[in-house]
Amino acid sequence: MIYIKNLDDNLSIIIVNYNGGQFLLDCLDSLQTASIKLDIWVVDNASSDGSIDEAQKKHPTVNYIKNSQNLGFAKANNQALKKVRSEYILLLNPDCIVSSHTLDYMLTFMKTHTDVGAASCKVEHKNGSIDWASHRGFPTPWVSFLYFALGDDSLYHQTYKDMRTEHEVDSISGAFFMTRKSVLDKVGFFDEDYFLYAEDIDLCFRIKEKGFKIIYVPDVVALHHKGITSGIKLHSKEISTAQDTSRKRALNSFYITMKIFYKKHLEKKYPFFINALVYLGINLRWFLARHKMHV
Repeated sequence: MIYIKNLDDNLSIIIVNYNGGQFLLDCLDSLQTASIKLDIWVVDNASSDGSIDEAQKKHPTVNYIKNSQNLGFAKANNQALKKVRSEYILLLNPDCIVSSHTLDYMLTFMKTHTDVGAASCKVEHKNGSIDWASHRGFPTPWVSFLYFALGDDSLYHQTYKDMRTEHEVDSISGAFFMTRKSVLDKVGFFDEDYFLYAEDIDLCFRIKEKGFKIIYVPDVVALHHKGITSGIKLHSKEISTAQDTSRKRALNSFYITMKIFYKKHLEKKYPFFINALVYLGINLRWFLARHKMHV
């Protein structure tokens, strides 16, 4: 793989790390096989596990930004976004493994589909199941009611669509989020009101407002362990690197960001009583989640 500092239409990859441990190293290792030119940035949010030091030793040609405190996902990504000059940008989680073929395919896809503002490949968990965060509808009151109250994810995860073919969705995940600098110049970077979670949905909402498409591309795959640094995802809770304080902060952020997104984008579209029910539902689920410590 070739690391370069000055780019035009090549690919920059931004990884935000917080105590990613071996997962960060494995992620960077997977990028070594890339046949395309990469400009890689790792933004570290004051990790205490030594992962950023190990990464610097093993991958010295990567660009590193080391923060003295945990600034959150949105602000940390924005630090690197302000520095990259590539037209094509991949936001990637440190607990993801990406093959050379996936990078090649997705970059070619973005270059040949100028109406696409952001795209995701098929993101899978280790057991082969789909990471549905990479294939979502916007959480309107009706969509949220079906999902949270009735357990029907047909609209929130848009499961009614043909998962074998390329198609448009409302939102993809920040775990694998390929976009363009020219698009971000129009819509802005991540909203830093979000500390963790929902910043990807917010960005997708703004991208679609500007008339660009968000596309799910199932032809290539990325592996996502998911929840490693937050510790609140049930399927990865046992292998998470998160401490109790990090788990609590992540859990609170999960529900706080629901309120931020709804107030910013949806509240004005609905009558008072609907809004009151939405906030009541979020608070109730937040209360119950504190006892389980997972979502």
